[in-house]
Amino acid sequence: MASSEITLEAVPSIGEVSREDWDACANPGKVLNEKACNGLGAGTSSGLPGDSLGLSKPAYNPFVSHAFLSAVEKSGSATIRTGWGPRHLVAKVDGRVAGVVPCYLKSHSQGEYVFDRGWADAYERAGGRYYPKLQVSVPFTPATGPRLLVRDGVDHERIMDALASGLVALCGVSKASSVHVTFAREAEWKLLAEHGFLQRTDQQFHWHNEGFASFDDFLSTLNSRHRKSIKRERRDALPAGITIHWLTGKDITEDAWDAFFAFYMETGSRKWGRPYLTREFFSLIGETMAEDVLLVMVRRNNRWIAGAINFIGSDTLFGRNWGAVEHHPFLHFEVCYYQAIDFAIKRGLTHVEAGAQGEHKIARGYLPRTTHSAHFIADPGLRRAIDDYLKRERAYVAEAGRELAELGPFRKGADEAP
Repeated sequence: MASSEITLEAVPSIGEVSREDWDACANPGKVLNEKACNGLGAGTSSGLPGDSLGLSKPAYNPFVSHAFLSAVEKSGSATIRTGWGPRHLVAKVDGRVAGVVPCYLKSHSQGEYVFDRGWADAYERAGGRYYPKLQVSVPFTPATGPRLLVRDGVDHERIMDALASGLVALCGVSKASSVHVTFAREAEWKLLAEHGFLQRTDQQFHWHNEGFASFDDFLSTLNSRHRKSIKRERRDALPAGITIHWLTGKDITEDAWDAFFAFYMETGSRKWGRPYLTREFFSLIGETMAEDVLLVMVRRNNRWIAGAINFIGSDTLFGRNWGAVEHHPFLHFEVCYYQAIDFAIKRGLTHVEAGAQGEHKIARGYLPRTTHSAHFIADPGLRRAIDDYLKRERAYVAEAGRELAELGPFRKGADEAP
C-alpha cells in the first residue's frame, strides 16, 4: 500500500496550530495520560511505529509545550519586532498534523546560548550575509529537549526525515544563511547529521538524583571538604530574618510575579543590558502552566527580596532565571542550587538542570554533561570552515568534560567516612 503524502508548511505563529495538535506532537506521553484520566484512552504509549532510532518522547518537557511557546509569542518576548520571527514547521499526513518544529527566523544571535557570532562576523567580513538565519530552539532557554516533534500513531522515522529535510528546504525559501538546531537530544543530533547538518557539542552542569531520601543523604556521598563547605554556605545564606518559600500552582499570585519580575529586571539589566522576557510572559504562564512552575522566593522584613524560577518536567527540574534586590552571601547558591536539589529529592525527580555555564556548580554536586546542537550551513565555503572548526571544538569539549568530571566533590574511595 502506498504511503500517504506528507505536506509541509511554515506558519508565522504557534496560534496557527491548535494546542491539542501541537502538544500531541511535543509531549505525547502527557496527552495520553490526560486522556486516560478523562476515560478517553489507555494512558500508556505502546511505542512509536518505526522508532528504531530511539527518538520516542515519554518524558514531559514544559518548554516545548504549546502553553510555553505561546506565552513567549503573545507576551511580545519572541516576535518579529524582537528579532524572533516565528516560522514553525508543520508536517501533515492526510490533512492531520503529524509533526512540528519550533522554528524562528532571526535577525541576530541573542538569547540562544550556543554562540555563533564569530561565524557571523567572519562571513560578513568575507562579503556574505549571515542574517537572517533559522533557529530551531525554545527562545531564551538553554535546556535540552526534543526539537523535531512527532505525534504517536504515525510513521515516526518518516516524519522525522521529512521535518529534517523540510528545515533545509525552508532555509532556501527564507533566503537564510543557515539553520541552527540547539539543545537537541543526541538522537536528533545524529539524525540531522545524516541530512547534512554539522555537529556541535558543549557542556552544562546537571545534578543527578541517585535515589536520595533527603539532602543529608546526598551530602553523605560527598568528600568531607565539600560536605562541610556546602553546610557552611547553607547556614551563612540564611541569617536571622531570611526565609525561603516554594510557590507553585495557585500559590503563585500576581503579587509574587510582580516581585519576581523586579528581581529579573534588576539582575538581568546588570548582566545582559536588556532582559528578554516581558512582564506579561510571567502572567501568561501563571494562567496556563502554573503547576509546571516552581518559584523559590526569599523573604526578609515582610517583603520579597530575591527569587528563582524553575520549570517542572516529568523527571527534571529546569532552573531558569534568578534575581535579587538585596545582596546576601551565598544566597544565590542556596536559592538556585541547593533548594532545587531539595525540591527534586522531595518530588522524586531524577535530574536538576541549572542552566548554562558555571564551573562553580561542580563543587555543589552538579557534574558536566554534554549538550548537542546541529547546524546546516548553506554556503559551501563557510560550511567547510565551520566543519573544520567544529571537529577541533568537539575534541576540546570532550577532553574538558573528562577533566571537569575529575574535579567532582564526590567521595572517591569507600574508605572515606561520610
